[in-house]
Amino acid sequence: MIAVIRDRDLAEELIADRRARGADHHDEVWEGVYMMSPLANDEHQEIVGGFQAVLYRVIQEPGLGKVRPGVNVSDRHRDWKENYRCPDVVVRMEHGRAEIHDTHWLGGPDFLVEVVSPDDQTYEKLPFYEAIGTREVLVIDRRPWAMVLYRLTDGKLLEAGRSTLENGVTLPSEVVPLSFRLISGPVLAQSPARPQVEVIQSAAGQRWAI
Repeated sequence: MIAVIRDRDLAEELIADRRARGADHHDEVWEGVYMMSPLANDEHQEIVGGFQAVLYRVIQEPGLGKVRPGVNVSDRHRDWKENYRCPDVVVRMEHGRAEIHDTHWLGGPDFLVEVVSPDDQTYEKLPFYEAIGTREVLVIDRRPWAMVLYRLTDGKLLEAGRSTLENGVTLPSEVVPLSFRLISGPVLAQSPARPQVEVIQSAAGQRWAI
């Protein structure tokens, strides 16, 4: 369900309430239109936390760049609140084009991760990420499970590869020193098994399952 609220006072009350409850972490503004995103479920947060931990260890700890578990990304510095998106995980490699400010990043990250949730419009964000020069976008879709790597090529974010449980394809990044593929998850007594993302750092012989 989508609600369009044209009552400015009511809209401001709703936004203030979401901020007070801490429910606005993934809210965005698309060219002046406030987008209220659904709260991420536990599985979503588990995947995001796993990517944050691995990327921090591989990128930030050795000084290769900066990693954030979500940040406001905009195409402008002044009045940035009029147009920004909030990826789940973002990476700026050393000497990357994105400018890091206290409140937001200006310009495209070098690498970002988006975990799809119902009604969050992940795929509708791709033109924005393309316009600000994001080098790679890794999308984890869960309905059905598939992982897609998009790469900026001649100014366009194009699909560079798709990994599913059926095809077993590994997606090597050209930005971060890692590869990714979907694998079957362990069978757990407490909850249904879900696919996992295997992250591979070939140079160090490291593997993680997220």
